[in-house]
Amino acid sequence: MPHKKLKRVDIIFSEDCVYKDVLFDILKRSNENILKEMLDSGLKGRGGAGFPTGLKWKFASQESEKEKYVVCNADEGEPGTFKDREILTRVPLKVFGGMAICAKVIGAKQGYIYLRGEYQFLKADLEKALVDFHTELKEIEFDFTIHIVMGAGAYICGEESALFESMEGKRGEPRNKPPFPTISGFRNKPTVINNVETLVYAFMICRIGSGKFHDLGTKDSRGSKVFSISGDTPVAGIYELELGMSVEDFVEDFGDDDTKAVQVGGASGFCVPRKKFKETIIGFEGVPTGGSMKLFNSTRSMYNVLKNYIEFFEEESCGQCTPCRIGCQQLKLGIEAVKNGDKPSSYLQTLQKLADTMKVTAKCGLGQSVANSYSSIVNNFKEEIIY
Repeated sequence: MPHKKLKRVDIIFSEDCVYKDVLFDILKRSNENILKEMLDSGLKGRGGAGFPTGLKWKFASQESEKEKYVVCNADEGEPGTFKDREILTRVPLKVFGGMAICAKVIGAKQGYIYLRGEYQFLKADLEKALVDFHTELKEIEFDFTIHIVMGAGAYICGEESALFESMEGKRGEPRNKPPFPTISGFRNKPTVINNVETLVYAFMICRIGSGKFHDLGTKDSRGSKVFSISGDTPVAGIYELELGMSVEDFVEDFGDDDTKAVQVGGASGFCVPRKKFKETIIGFEGVPTGGSMKLFNSTRSMYNVLKNYIEFFEEESCGQCTPCRIGCQQLKLGIEAVKNGDKPSSYLQTLQKLADTMKVTAKCGLGQSVANSYSSIVNNFKEEIIY
């Protein structure tokens, strides 16, 4: 189906360069030059949090500790997100290249890819590609080695500090912050942890120049983004688009002419109703996303959608903190009671207070983000939830 408005971008999957020659050229540049490119590009983390990548690299480079690490977060566990899998399948060398560039800047000799447990089928091909990659690095005497660590299927390990705990052989539970990873990350050493997509963009920014990336998107959301598009759409799949588009423009391209809501950012994201399509921007100035874009048409029950998300959070909570452990349970029981008529519709406001409390008291992003789905679905589709 031809797309009408949105500008398609081809940075991530482009094959316009001889990879090895480009990487070797980049690794010859000064750290200052690379950092300037990263900062000038305006690249923010593509995992969803949106921290400026150049700043993260700069902070780690300033640490005096000799032992440092680069970690690629490939735990892609957000429901509806599958773009990192495609990136690792099609352009793994760009991921490795981004890690090597980061290693040069911060002074790391070891890198790790934390691979989602369900992506075990990717491991053999990645390890084969790494053999050739390491051989090429030895040709220019660049001392950097990448290892693959398998996750065990826990959503919580997508949180960076829980990921470090898992890598160290411990139960995957979030750490208290500060200190932040650039000071004390893997093995309590300075660590840069970036999402798969972020590392590829870092490589490509050094390849094409910060200006070409900076010219895409908006003032608050520079560049492009790879989206995993699913749900009620005739053109589900993976697309790279400029950031800063409205949900209305997105739906015009990808909807099925009956779209009533779009869940931006997976279970931890926000549900945007039709009445807010035009005013809602997909980007850091509006609703940010790690990549998941799920469309729902009028045949879908938003109560079932909300219940599914809360059950997911209840199942995936590590149980370490009370707000998340008990809060998820009570939210699920609460909406069930309202739906069954055992509680009045006004009880949804009591549950809203609980969700708001979780947002400020839960230890990590899992418990803090439950309120996003709850609030955006209940506030916009209350009539589908009450008895």
